[in-house]
Parts: sequence; structure tokens; C-alpha cells
Amino acid sequence: MNNPTPVVLVDDDADLLKATAQTIELAGFSVSRFSRASDALVRIDDGFAGVVVSDIRMPEIDGLQLFDRIRKLDPDLPVILMTGHGDIPMAVKAMQDGAYDFITKPFAADRLVQAIRRAAEKRRLILENRTLRDAAELARDNLPLIGQTAAMERLRRTLRQIADTDVDVLVTGETGSGKEVVANLIHRWSRRSKGSFVALNCGALPETIIESELFGHEPGAFTGAQKKRVGRIEYSSGGTLFLDEIESMPPATQIHMLRVLEAREVAPLGTNETRPIDLRVVAAAKVDLGDPSQRGAFREDLYYRLNVVTISIPPLRERRDDILLLFGFFCERAAKRFNRQTPALSSSIRHHLETHHWPGNVRELSHFAERFVLGLAGEDDRAMAPPQATTTLTLPQRLNQHEAEILRETLASNAGDVRRTIEALGIPRKTFYDKLQRHGIERASFHQGIKPDR
Repeated sequence: MNNPTPVVLVDDDADLLKATAQTIELAGFSVSRFSRASDALVRIDDGFAGVVVSDIRMPEIDGLQLFDRIRKLDPDLPVILMTGHGDIPMAVKAMQDGAYDFITKPFAADRLVQAIRRAAEKRRLILENRTLRDAAELARDNLPLIGQTAAMERLRRTLRQIADTDVDVLVTGETGSGKEVVANLIHRWSRRSKGSFVALNCGALPETIIESELFGHEPGAFTGAQKKRVGRIEYSSGGTLFLDEIESMPPATQIHMLRVLEAREVAPLGTNETRPIDLRVVAAAKVDLGDPSQRGAFREDLYYRLNVVTISIPPLRERRDDILLLFGFFCERAAKRFNRQTPALSSSIRHHLETHHWPGNVRELSHFAERFVLGLAGEDDRAMAPPQATTTLTLPQRLNQHEAEILRETLASNAGDVRRTIEALGIPRKTFYDKLQRHGIERASFHQGIKPDR
């Protein structure tokens, strides 16, 4: 549940201050009331997430002086002035200087509430656009794995712990979740960072080519092999070898790869000579290789050889609080690439960011940010309607959405522990797993992120 928007209310008339505060609170806002502007200023800073409502006629610091000080503190913080008839010219001048609105006394309660609601929405959009800019600054500082959720903090901490251990690592995560970013960070944060980071997508090469790419070959090893070629494995010696989509590696290549991992030596095609290598492998898979039903033709012994440490990257939909930060990073990058200014974040774009399922994860978000910067977002994207459009869902659809959110929140709060989650939900184990399957929720995404080999 969202916290109510804060409102700072200033009026030296005690009775009017109390009555106005009650009106605003009944409308769902959180009110801090002050009889002196100097006390209110202590409550306000440039990160204040709400609205200021102030009378004009007050002793010591009047409403206009308060507005002037707030404008110097944060010119985008909305200030609504309450005025008597004689103060209207002053209020109009204040609006020309940037005040959000003025309301003439006596005023209808609904008039004030509607003004506060509009001002609060404007303030929310302003702060969210600042968040985008802050994310861009973080990106310029090369902060890796942008995210402030507990899952991402654990992931960064885990990567720091294992980077210098030289163990082989298996990275799991859905398509587009950032597996290569994780592999690159393991390399950059290790003492191997001065060596090469060598990447190969096992699903992108046919079986006739992948062995040559991995192991290298001597002249005449096969038709067309006219000169010696150093393979990716040997080239990565002293650095890091990243094997993406390793579940797609052909069975024959898996046998050779297992031998390389066990002996730490490679034999190029066309020769019996073996060459020692200083090898570290980071492999990535978009399926759970520990599950026989998902592993398919992938060798179980190779899985266990790679699975010294497993890193699980949560899907974007399971860390929604990071979406805005990531979106800001991608917008800044796209703005530089296309030489454009980043547009302001509208309510419809924010709604799309908050409610879209993001099946393509971070990669999909990056492409959406590019379309947003180019002014194309919305032309081929659904779910761009403002929040009230969700009422068109049927009751069963809305109940399903709510049930899925409860499952995700309970799993997250219990770090993916099944027993604790089932106890918290108060449902049978079989029912729990049935619901996970129906909603497409992957329990492994809520784990702590590191699983040692047994």
C-alpha cells in the first residue's frame, strides 16, 4: 500500500488551521500543521515528496516570504497560497513567479483538495524524473547492476565474495535478465581482470563450427582449415571464458568441454598435443539445469562440474522497485546515442513501467527506453492506459492478479523458503506449487543467489 502524500499546512489562525488540516486528512493526505512559517521550513527540504499549503497573512515570515525561501530551496516544490480578497494581486504575482495555485478565502473544501491532488501528482512526476537523472549519473559513474532492491544488493555482495575465488560459476536467469553483465562483473572484480574476457554464445553456432571456435585447430584439421587458429578456451587463459546458453552446447562438444574442465588443458583439432591453460569458466543458462525435465540433453556430469557456485538473477518483474532506476540509465544511454533530450516521464509511461510483465526483462526495458527517447513509445506498446483503465478487467482476472502479487511478496519476504512461505500463506504444499505454476512464478528467483556445490 502506498504511503499518503505529505502536506505541510501553515496558518497562524489556530481554528482555521485545525479545520483545514481535517479537510485535507479526510481526503487521504498526511498533514503536518504549523502556525509559524519558520517551523514549517524545518520540515521541508529539496527531497520533500508533497505539497505546501500556506496562508499569506502571517507574522514574522508571511506566506510570500515562505514561498520565496521554498523556491530557492527547490523551485519545483508546489506551493498553494490561501488568500483573502485583498491579497489576490499579491497571489497572482506569486503565481507568475512560480507558485502552483492560490485559493481565495472562504473556499469550498473540494476546491482545496482538488488543487492539492493536482499539485501532488505534479510533484510525484517531478521527483520520478529526478530519479531518472540520478540513475543516469550513476550510470556515468559505471555503477554496475543498477538496483536498490534487496535481491540486487545480495547479488552484488555475492559477486564480490566469489569474484576472486577462481571457482567456475553457473549463472541462471531468464532471457534478457543480464547474465552477461554478471559474468563481466565477475571478471572485472577478479584478479583476472587484466586478462581477456572471452564470450561465446553456444546457441548461435552450428555444431560443425563450435568445436573449432572453442578448442582451436591446426592447419589441415578439416576442409578449409588453411592456417592455425587459437580457440576461445586457450585465448581466455589467464582471463575469463563466458559460455552463454550453455544448455545449447552439442552433446559431443560437452564431452570435450568436460575433459577440459577436469584436466585444465586443451587439445586443438588436428593435433594430439595438449596445452595447459589457466582457465576460469562462467557459464550461463536460461533454464534450470538442475531440473532433469529442463536439462534435456545436457550432460548431468558437466552440470555438476560447472555448478561449483550458482548465481540466480531475479527477473525484472520480481524487482519492480529497480525498474525506474534502470529505465533512467537506459534513457540516458539512448539520449547520447541518438543525440536527443530525454522526455519527461508521463503518467501513462509510468503506468506501463509499473504494470507491464517485462517477459524480455532488462533487454526489453532497454529497447522500450530507446523508443521512449525517440518519441515512439506507445505506438507499438500495449498497457499504456492510466491506472483507472485496470477496472476493465473482470473480477476473476483482478483476483488472479492480486493472488499472484501476494505469492510474490510472501516468497520475497521469506527469501524463497518454501516451508516458511507455505506457513505464512496457510495453504497446502501442493496448492502452493499449483499456484506457482498457474501464475508462472519461479521460486528460484527468490533465493539468496548463491548455492554451493555438494
